[in-house]
Amino acid sequence: MEKETFERVSERMNEALFSVTLAVLPAFLAAHRADMLTSAQPFADYMRRKIREKGLLQQNVFLAADLGENYGYKLISGEKRTRKRDVILRLCLASHLTLPEVREALILYGMAPLHGRFRRDAAVAAAINSAVFDLREVNRVLIINGCAPLLEGYEE
Repeated sequence: MEKETFERVSERMNEALFSVTLAVLPAFLAAHRADMLTSAQPFADYMRRKIREKGLLQQNVFLAADLGENYGYKLISGEKRTRKRDVILRLCLASHLTLPEVREALILYGMAPLHGRFRRDAAVAAAINSAVFDLREVNRVLIINGCAPLLEGYEE
């Protein structure tokens, strides 16, 4: 049997949440004990694992995301936090994450996942689904489609 991916486990558990009540909560927690996130830094753990799985170097990811190396390491380690969703999206793009992986990363960071009802999110998702991870190219796609770029001060 094929090992379930982190994303599939999360999806399965999230679907199950719709039927969880207080009466069945203990059984749900017991049944999913092995799949529960217990790390104090789930985003950091997730991103480190994904970067490693994709055979990338963190410093190259930070460079591709147009982030300073120190700042990037502090974001990944959880030492620094940002409220800018675009920064996390840039990290995800530079890490070559798939759309389900980007969704998981944003949720683990405590940010809203990409949503199809938002034009800008749809454009970013289309770029990811087309394996366009270069920040300049994604910004070009965003601008062409009437959306703000992911990098402040970006001019074509």
